[in-house]
Amino acid sequence: MIENPKKEVRVRIAPSPTGPLHLGTARTALFNWLFAKNQGGKFILRIEDTDLERSDPKYEKDILEGLQWLGLNWDEEIYRQSERLDIYEKYIKKLLEEDRAYYCFCTKEELEVEKQAMLSQGLAPKYSGKCRHPKNPDLSRPSVVRFKMPETEVVFNDLIRGKVKFNTGLIGDIVIAKDLRTPLYNLAAVIDDFEMRISHVIRGEDHIPNTPKQIFLQKALEFPEPLYAHLPLILSPDRSKLSKRYLETSVSDYREEGYLAEALINFLALLGWHPEEDREMFNLEELIKEFSLKRVQKGGAIFNLEKLDWLNGQYMMRSEPEELIDRLTGFVPQEWLEKREFLIKIAGIEKERVKKLTDFPKLISFFFELPDYPANLLIWDKTPKENILENLQLVFSAVREAGGDNSKIMALAETRGRGEVLWPLRVALSGQVASPGPLEIMEVLGQKESLKRIEIAISKLEFR
Repeated sequence: MIENPKKEVRVRIAPSPTGPLHLGTARTALFNWLFAKNQGGKFILRIEDTDLERSDPKYEKDILEGLQWLGLNWDEEIYRQSERLDIYEKYIKKLLEEDRAYYCFCTKEELEVEKQAMLSQGLAPKYSGKCRHPKNPDLSRPSVVRFKMPETEVVFNDLIRGKVKFNTGLIGDIVIAKDLRTPLYNLAAVIDDFEMRISHVIRGEDHIPNTPKQIFLQKALEFPEPLYAHLPLILSPDRSKLSKRYLETSVSDYREEGYLAEALINFLALLGWHPEEDREMFNLEELIKEFSLKRVQKGGAIFNLEKLDWLNGQYMMRSEPEELIDRLTGFVPQEWLEKREFLIKIAGIEKERVKKLTDFPKLISFFFELPDYPANLLIWDKTPKENILENLQLVFSAVREAGGDNSKIMALAETRGRGEVLWPLRVALSGQVASPGPLEIMEVLGQKESLKRIEIAISKLEFR
């Protein structure tokens, strides 16, 4: 169903390259992307890089790579605000010429004095309008451009929150540009949204206070007003503000920690949006089909790292071993990757135990090198050492004679005790407290290597 049939749906994500792509921005990008795809519209990427001092090409690279890794590809050329200064200058001049904006020469010190005076009277601090009607302003002095904000009530319909009202008399005249070619956020966003024909502005609820400012700038410039939807904040499990530890963790950090893109997408989609079906796992195509702004919640979205880990584990478990191996570059030694068929077999029996790609080196290292472990790890419960030693000797003979037939080993386990036989065998093969079952490990290692390891375990016990 088209939620806004009167015009082409065009949405945008507009990150500033002053830092890497964080989860909050990625979640906003995802909701915009899903809405555009669901509505048959376009997803636009705009880089807001007018802050030349803080913008850095390395951060833009991180943002682009992060979006592409998540599968959130944009539909048109990338727009960069730093390449659009002529456009901004045209509109800033228009506002000045039509007396909807003016030059303000107040210093930071003067503004601070004004602010403190208002606060001391219990008033909401706002600019006094001191420079609103200057006579022959001296443009050689440092100045900014302020917009004449009407003092009235503004109402807009938020597609998530319903009717939202603001009294702009509490805002005062706002700074919209440092000079003719350097617009600040509110003006640049309004101009770009118009020029790029943005139909829906979907962003975090921290931008709600910007909306009345942008609406009046749109009116002054005779721009159509886009539809607004403000997403809920991301909160900690106790519903407090999400700590910087997670807010400042970038998408690239999660990637380097071994999370899969599809698991992170699934996790982000459920941060503030509820599908009609009561289920946890969705791929991108399913999310596109299901997504609607009507099912985005108003209240805060709970960030739960345990849920992300669970989702990632589920995606790992459901992946084909070959697919997992293709993702392991950079996570395991190159010489392991060169033994591809061996590694595929390992992934087949280990994928149910791994939560992240970074788990692989520790969990599977014993397949590539002889494990080192204390002899007492071979002891099951309180079974005497002599019994364990005898069991391992019997297992050694069974493996040597079996030629891949494990029925003799299982017969031993049934007659002499499953724990007493299978525990020391598994430890002999893996050297780990937790690992796949011994029969699975032997199938991967092969008969020769399995016998070698069992023999070492027997020696450990004999000299214990």
